[in-house]
Amino acid sequence: MSAAWKPSMPFVLRPSYPTYKSPYGPIYKASPNFHGIDARQALRFGGTIAAFTGVAGVFCLYFFSEVPRVRKDIMQKIPVVGDLYVKEIPASDNPF
Repeated sequence: MSAAWKPSMPFVLRPSYPTYKSPYGPIYKASPNFHGIDARQALRFGGTIAAFTGVAGVFCLYFFSEVPRVRKDIMQKIPVVGDLYVKEIPASDNPF
């Protein structure tokens, strides 16, 4: 075995002249992007993330709806269903 490792191919140098571009070939240009994500993908991902965030927010509200502070400050102020979250304790259950 040799002591020094030698690559099988030397460094590739680009030619100093421009490459030929056929007038009959496809016309294309690079779209602006940020780390490979262009505007179309960002809008699609943004919509998906917004939908999942909305669903997670609704889940959290209903999951924590029995916490008294959440019920009083948030859930009772919802216009249509706010009356469903009013919880009155009867006088017979009050220890004081």
